[in-house]
Amino acid sequence: MSRIGNKIIEIPAGVSVTLEGDKIVVKGPKGTLDVKALAHIDTHIEDGKITFTRHDETSAAKTNHGTQRALVANAVQGVAHGFKKELEIVGIGYRAMMRGDNLVLNVGYSHEVVIVPEPGVKISCPSQTEVHVEGIDKRAVGETAARIKLTRRPEPYNGKGIKFKGEHIIRKEGKRAGKK
Repeated sequence: MSRIGNKIIEIPAGVSVTLEGDKIVVKGPKGTLDVKALAHIDTHIEDGKITFTRHDETSAAKTNHGTQRALVANAVQGVAHGFKKELEIVGIGYRAMMRGDNLVLNVGYSHEVVIVPEPGVKISCPSQTEVHVEGIDKRAVGETAARIKLTRRPEPYNGKGIKFKGEHIIRKEGKRAGKK
């Protein structure tokens, strides 16, 4: 039994959801997203609510039930409000800046690292140590933020690197802590 798949999605004001063949098209004030309809799942749109039902009780149908609901819910939230990830850069000499639409990172390498955002994603730098990634597609925003973070992952001894805002980095003591 899928608890996520059985949840009803409320369609907010200003958002329209339509079925077009094997796609679910979600339009809102921030843009338009298409979600592919997965096999074995029926989508019902009525009275400002979206529900999903399974054709049968096969393993594939049970797996796709919750997944389909989550994908459509993310699309509805994305076109209505959008998604945003905030990253912090920690370290002496580490900084970020914008060059056109691309992000340029100086994070301790001998060269600059240029990050090109995915289509539909906007990157901004309010300061040299902050990076904001915004867009309507949750997957694209998360993927772009993850690529930025993987440029210089936070290390456990000094905490230097790129991390998500509010993320807790588990710190280690180092060699000198054990000597007496």
